Amino acid sequence: MSSSKVDILGIQFINSSLVDIMKLLNNHIQKKEKAFVVTANPEIVVHSHRDQNYRKLINTATYITPDGTGIVKASRFLNQPICERVTGFDIFMNALQVADEKQWCVYFLGAKDAVLNRTLETVKQLYPSLKTVGAHHGYFGLDDEHIIEDIRQAQPDFIFVAMGFPRQEQWIARHISKFEKGVFIGVGGCFDVLSGTTKRAPQIWQKLNIEWLYRLLQQPQRGRRMMALPLFALKILKQKAKMLK
Repeated sequence: MSSSKVDILGIQFINSSLVDIMKLLNNHIQKKEKAFVVTANPEIVVHSHRDQNYRKLINTATYITPDGTGIVKASRFLNQPICERVTGFDIFMNALQVADEKQWCVYFLGAKDAVLNRTLETVKQLYPSLKTVGAHHGYFGLDDEHIIEDIRQAQPDFIFVAMGFPRQEQWIARHISKFEKGVFIGVGGCFDVLSGTTKRAPQIWQKLNIEWLYRLLQQPQRGRRMMALPLFALKILKQKAKMLK
């Protein structure tokens, strides 16, 4: 099971398949260990260059997965090819399935109440025997002790944190030391997708590597955020130029 690292603009991405990453996470749970998973796309990488504290924070993660075609393409351009894209949504859905099979406990943290409730309803339909030991919306102070104590009492194996970057990574990094065990995964907008609040791009869009365009057409307000993509490409070109010197 490969778990080498690839440096993309100072962010250390794991170079493993989804199958192997899930084996690593399952192993942490079986050993009652803690793990911190960041699912990073080009937007997160660009933000990490604007915020050095955030950059240091995400590099403390146990695993940073390449959640974005741009990350995989950049790795190939830099002659450090990452084997495949591993999205937060795929990790999320695989974790739900394995938790259902093995009767592991899960906790959902994030999104608005309405979205969270729809997510829980969908999960119950998909996995009727899944052990959901707690859930809380994402609108609270990062140091809210009530949330921390609730999760600590529940003792979940998977903790899905859907508060968007950089907040979800900040919360995990700040508090993971307070828990005895658990795989903490920043899953961004996964609750929105699973609840049906937003739609994931159809397979054909994903295969053509234009999922970003589908999201932009669905949510035009994302246009400003999409400016991170050309900035990411420019930074990759600069990194390549340094390598050739």
